[in-house]
Amino acid sequence: MKQRVLITGASGFVGYHLIEEALQNDLDVYAAVRKSSNIDHLKHFTINYVQLYYKDLPTLKQQLADIKPDYIIHAAGVTSARSQAEYNHINATYTHNLATAAAGACPNLQKFVLIGSLAAIGPLKTLTGIITEATPPAPVTAYGRSKLLAEEQLRTVENLNYTILRPTAVYGPRDTGIFIFFKQLVKGLEPYIGKTQQKLSFIYVKDVAKAAIKALYGGNHQTYNLSDGNFYDKYELGDLTKEILDITTFKFHLPVNFVKIIAAISEKVSSLRNKAAVVNIEKIDELMAVNWYCDNESAKSDLGFYPAYNLKTGLAETLTWYKANKWL
Repeated sequence: MKQRVLITGASGFVGYHLIEEALQNDLDVYAAVRKSSNIDHLKHFTINYVQLYYKDLPTLKQQLADIKPDYIIHAAGVTSARSQAEYNHINATYTHNLATAAAGACPNLQKFVLIGSLAAIGPLKTLTGIITEATPPAPVTAYGRSKLLAEEQLRTVENLNYTILRPTAVYGPRDTGIFIFFKQLVKGLEPYIGKTQQKLSFIYVKDVAKAAIKALYGGNHQTYNLSDGNFYDKYELGDLTKEILDITTFKFHLPVNFVKIIAAISEKVSSLRNKAAVVNIEKIDELMAVNWYCDNESAKSDLGFYPAYNLKTGLAETLTWYKANKWL
């Protein structure tokens, strides 16, 4: 009989690849999706669907008791919200509720894996140094603070075996975040905010999925940063994309203060519409951070996680997918 894994956030960008990797590892997948989620892109998978009631702990316990998962990979959450409280409620409280329900209703649960974010630690302020698991947390966004809170609350749940994964900037097929930059490049525009020198890090989504499956079987009660092991300057993403697509662009730098004014206006307009701003001042600070270079040696030694892709090979596969699916 196959072991059963419950994957939350299953309809999302990372969730899709988690499902794919779990199936390749012969796991029986239960995909937790919202009622409003578009799941057309999941139809070719042989999986089971469930809608979890994160707000209602007794109902959530009963749902998990019925599913009887051997493993849970919690990837659900929000990257845009209207307030710190909203971020905390969805990213942290829901995580704590799910973990508490699992500890109480799933006696055979072997591992709870939380897909966190390097944003919970935040960037370094100088080009020297590298972010490790021992780096003191100093998140620079409400999102990062909510992901840190999720970690802290997860660790308080008794009788739960967990692993926390903190991927750096994730890219790959189906991503709509970094994809915005690719669309601009294809139009011949290559915008940057300021001219500050930076060290950036990335990880291909398929490597995140592989790390999550490896975490099901190791790294008990541990936290791991995830990257491809390299650092890149602020222009390498653009340079590699242009090389792969064989295109030329007009490169230009927007003044930081100008971009922050635009972000402030975006925040105000979104607030008046009672919506979450996609771009805000905190996000600009995060994008402008000096050093996101991330060590992944602990994940290698404890989980046996060795990234299969660097930025160039990951981009080549990603851009091929975007073109084949007419995103670009």
